[in-house]
Amino acid sequence: MEWLHELIFGTGVAHAIFILALVISIGILLGKIKIFGISLGTTWILFVGIFFGHLGLGIDENVLHFLKEFGLILFIYSIGMQVGPSFFSSFKQGGITLNLLASAIVFLGVIIAYVLHLITGVPIPTMVGILSGAVTNTPGLGAAQQTYYDMTHQSDPSIAMGYAVAYPLGVVGIILTLIILRYLFRINFEKENKELDNFNASKLTEARMFSLQVLNPAIFGKTIQEIKQFINREFVISRVLHADTETLEIPRPDTRLYENDKVLVVSNLKNIDIIEAFIGKRIDMDKSDWDKLDSQLVSRRIVITKPQINGKSIGQLQLRTLYGVNITRVNRAGVDLVADSRLQLQLGDRVTVVGSEAAIANVEQLLGNSLKRLREPNLVSIFIGIALGVLLGSIPFWIPGIPQPVKLGLAGGPLIVAILLSKFGPNFKLVTYTTMSANLMLREIGIAIFLACVGLGAGEGFVETVINGGYKWIGYGVIITMVPLLIVGIIGRKACKLNYFTLMGLISGSMTDPPALSYSNATAGNDVPAVSYATVYPLVMFLRVITAQLMILLFL
Repeated sequence: MEWLHELIFGTGVAHAIFILALVISIGILLGKIKIFGISLGTTWILFVGIFFGHLGLGIDENVLHFLKEFGLILFIYSIGMQVGPSFFSSFKQGGITLNLLASAIVFLGVIIAYVLHLITGVPIPTMVGILSGAVTNTPGLGAAQQTYYDMTHQSDPSIAMGYAVAYPLGVVGIILTLIILRYLFRINFEKENKELDNFNASKLTEARMFSLQVLNPAIFGKTIQEIKQFINREFVISRVLHADTETLEIPRPDTRLYENDKVLVVSNLKNIDIIEAFIGKRIDMDKSDWDKLDSQLVSRRIVITKPQINGKSIGQLQLRTLYGVNITRVNRAGVDLVADSRLQLQLGDRVTVVGSEAAIANVEQLLGNSLKRLREPNLVSIFIGIALGVLLGSIPFWIPGIPQPVKLGLAGGPLIVAILLSKFGPNFKLVTYTTMSANLMLREIGIAIFLACVGLGAGEGFVETVINGGYKWIGYGVIITMVPLLIVGIIGRKACKLNYFTLMGLISGSMTDPPALSYSNATAGNDVPAVSYATVYPLVMFLRVITAQLMILLFL
């Protein structure tokens, strides 16, 4: 039985993999348990790792450090790829207010953590760990640990200990804050839903179809291209029914409109009134009515799967001129976008094409429409991105007043590169598309390995630390969790007049906390919390990683 003893208590590769697999699998199983409807999810891996470490079932220090950093890179990079496409667009329109409020929550938490450090004397590394646990942000924990190691060339287990102690009540504290705000403002769900029906900003940008009759003499005889330049709004005229000949056609840029012609227009809700005012009155004629007029025209969704199309604009493809078809909508990540000629297409986009059966078959060959290709992972772009991220994270930046050079590290570097590549990669013909399931698999493997290694490294001495004063960290964590949320929550409701459902998503997103989002969605009964969560998530995730590093760099 010596082999079994070596496997469990040894120091080899088999021992490391065996312990790591046990910690992760047990942690995932425990993560499925819910108490009062709340689950800590994959964070159980951390606690199981701490338990194994406490029992002395550790892993070789060098192996542990490598696995922890590699897991962190996979996790951070996949998050960057996920949030990248929406990172810059999240600052548009109402997103500015939500992101400012979410940023205020982040910086208030940092300020409170620093004040608690000054009052209590808890070391900065430990306090950063408590902060990361209190705001339930694992990437912040990873960034703090990696930055501390870069500065001191040694690990500080108290960072992970502070995180582990503060995390459970961090999850509870977020949901408790949502409940307090609900009763503080005497929220009436029926009233909140009515306000959403009157104005839902997220729906204003989605593509809609409507029919108009041409009645404006100023555009009689003008081409569609001239009309679009005159109105200067994003819209597509999908079909034209000429009044004089009663013929239906798929319009080209040089198609002219005349009095009483009927047009099928695709645009977003915020532009409908303006387009109607310039072209003519709205008529009761939906898409099915148009389909009945000409059975030879069909509408079909085609998935872009050819890498050559990645990054090209709709105008560059010249589908109207070459094939006589019209792209009316582009579905990206579940959202319908107006098919403006300047819109750049990406791998995985689903375009709605209108035309004859034969023409659409030709367009299918051009665009790909092969789901099999999408299932093939683009490993080249992933590892190029990781290499560039590590390179960027290793570059030292000298800042006046800071004795050590500042580095973005193995957390900040890959995060920034992933965001930039996922957003701008198509411009350079770089295929960055990964399926949601592939991205999720990469992310979950990374976070599982990272949390297991953190737990195993912090396990020795954890119980002793908690008994000898570490229990106070729970109270510090509750303060860091709830005070910023209550302050910004009151400001958001009173000063910014935010809908309560939007506020729930803002608070959950500012803590990057899926359990809180799940509670919010279930309570609201709609997807409004998820929309505001997604709006602030990219910026908040970036700020959490950067502020955790800066606290170590500035105050250590």
